[in-house]
Amino acid sequence: MRSPSASVRWRTAQDPGPSVPTPAELAQSHTALDPDELEHLQRLLGSWSVLADLSFSDLLLLVPVRPADGEPPPDDPELVVLGQMRPNNRPTLVDQDLVGQAVNESQWALAAICLHGGEIVRGNIHHPTLGEQVPVENIPVRFNGRLIAVLLRVSLAPLKGPTSMYERTYLDVFERLADMVAQSAFPYPDEDVGTEEAPRVGDGVVVVDADGRVEFASPNAMNAFHRMGIYAQPEGRRFGDLDIEETAVDWALANGRPVVEEVERRPDVIVLLHCIPLLSHGVVTGAMILLRDVTDVRRLDRLLLSKDAAIREVHHRVKNNLQTISSLLSLQARRVGDRAARVALHEAERRVRSIALVHEILSRDPSDQVPFTEIVVSLVQMAEDSVVSSQPIVISTTGDLGEVTADVATPLAVTVAELLQNAVEHAFDPEAAGGQDGAAGLEGAGGAAGYAPIGHVDVTMTNDGTELTVAVRDDGRGLPEGFDIERTTSLGLSIVRDLVISQLEGRIAMGAVPAAEGGGTRVVVSVPVRAPS
Repeated sequence: MRSPSASVRWRTAQDPGPSVPTPAELAQSHTALDPDELEHLQRLLGSWSVLADLSFSDLLLLVPVRPADGEPPPDDPELVVLGQMRPNNRPTLVDQDLVGQAVNESQWALAAICLHGGEIVRGNIHHPTLGEQVPVENIPVRFNGRLIAVLLRVSLAPLKGPTSMYERTYLDVFERLADMVAQSAFPYPDEDVGTEEAPRVGDGVVVVDADGRVEFASPNAMNAFHRMGIYAQPEGRRFGDLDIEETAVDWALANGRPVVEEVERRPDVIVLLHCIPLLSHGVVTGAMILLRDVTDVRRLDRLLLSKDAAIREVHHRVKNNLQTISSLLSLQARRVGDRAARVALHEAERRVRSIALVHEILSRDPSDQVPFTEIVVSLVQMAEDSVVSSQPIVISTTGDLGEVTADVATPLAVTVAELLQNAVEHAFDPEAAGGQDGAAGLEGAGGAAGYAPIGHVDVTMTNDGTELTVAVRDDGRGLPEGFDIERTTSLGLSIVRDLVISQLEGRIAMGAVPAAEGGGTRVVVSVPVRAPS
């Protein structure tokens, strides 16, 4: 180990630099790292908060800058800051954001010595804000035997001589992990990058020896033990002696690989354990166990699951009730002798089924967002089933509205159902298209084999991020002369108009398609996109 002294130019607040790219972007534009080496460094960046907290220090990750294409290596190469981490348990010394800054090796002399010598280099640098020398430690970062970066630690306290037991233990564990970084043993290649839920040093630390016996437990770790009903002193005992499930610890020590496991001591206490083996030249010498009491988190998860289940059940029951109403209306329609009343009941039954479709989808997913394409598929099937002609009407759909909020999906589903039904009932020759009493016939829209369709209905859907647009166009006989949707007496079109304008706060336009474009009718509905509540 070498301990020279040097000075480093720190960026000041008046020199903010350009916008900060991601580590992957920096690596691609500044370094010669291959994909595996970059992945190793990204794993280090994802797990080095533990190193910052154990060392009570700011951390910087420095990587050599590759020469420009076609140019020889410069006499004074540069290092680029690929990442930066601040401790949670000490004030930061590096308050500027240095990620993306490139500095010549001559200005980062200690890091350059570490990079070219491959050894941990300790020393001091001048801190402009403090106006004094601060200790630093430069740790070589290897991957598959190749030195690819330097981990720079900037500390306020002296590197040696901590004043408390827990500081001595933390710094000892940090040094062991630093040696693993230098030996390419940390971060572990098969460990997922930590999530927000993963335990941190401040949540609680337990250090065990190679036999799994507790050497140290931090005050917060003792609090977690107390929550689990354990009040005995843990030092010198294995987890099993403390009546704690020790499978995870044993597996981590035996295999030299990290383990994350939840321990449910009592029904109301759940502790998350993250066992990190400590290695020296491939030999397991102990482990650091981070503990976090996740009881409240799991309780909240269970409440959310219960809430989701309750919401799904409500939608399921609403769907069942609507289907019951639909069946009652259909049954009543069969017993009514008056044709007009029978048609009205069938139309009411179809509208209820349209609303039930939305609740059926919501019963499968508790979110307030509904994939509208699933609804349209069912609405098309309903419209096709209502065709009683021996020749089919072909309905096709293009585009997608994506997911829409439930308060939009319900009236929009009724709107599309009405427009499709209006097209199949009134756009084509009534003798061919059928439509007797508005009831579904024995033959579906497919008709008998070999029958040519008597017409086509096209549904086009678009979502530009601010507006949902649904266009329904048929190639039928068109609209009567002087037709105006604002003055229509049709109940179905009146419902559509009121739903679009009043509930959806949108617009509707209905007009004839010119003969040159194939004739028929086009209805365009446009409604604003609503953000999920």
